[in-house]
Amino acid sequence: MAHLLGGVVHVVTIEPDHDDGPERSGNTEVRWRRSNLSDKEFAKRSIQISLAGPAAEMIYSGDPFHPGLVPEWAADWQDAWQAAAVLHADERKRLEYLEAVSIRVYHQFRRDEIWDVLAAVADHLLAHETLEREEFAEIMGELLD
Repeated sequence: MAHLLGGVVHVVTIEPDHDDGPERSGNTEVRWRRSNLSDKEFAKRSIQISLAGPAAEMIYSGDPFHPGLVPEWAADWQDAWQAAAVLHADERKRLEYLEAVSIRVYHQFRRDEIWDVLAAVADHLLAHETLEREEFAEIMGELLD
């Protein structure tokens, strides 16, 4: 998702350090050119990235769970929730917004051309556990060109 939104993925891993925050099964470091993004636009992109992992896992498992109710996705949901505060101070509107974004990302990822890319990245991660910027860019270039 970060790549699709114009971010530069510096590292993506399924073996993150467990000494720097909440327990999680993966980690992605993304760099943005913030000078081009308003706070609201940055929040919108951050939300989509936070909800991308749960959306991909829902598609893979075949179980479209609410991302706020699955313990393994708690950190993703919390990140999205915090980012959405910039857009919606009212918690009910924030929840509705996050649910709508979750559905949109889910449907976007179900498209064959996107799912094929996600599957290829997942295969590389299973084989190598971590992809650095150059490796990730090479994979994306091969698949999206």
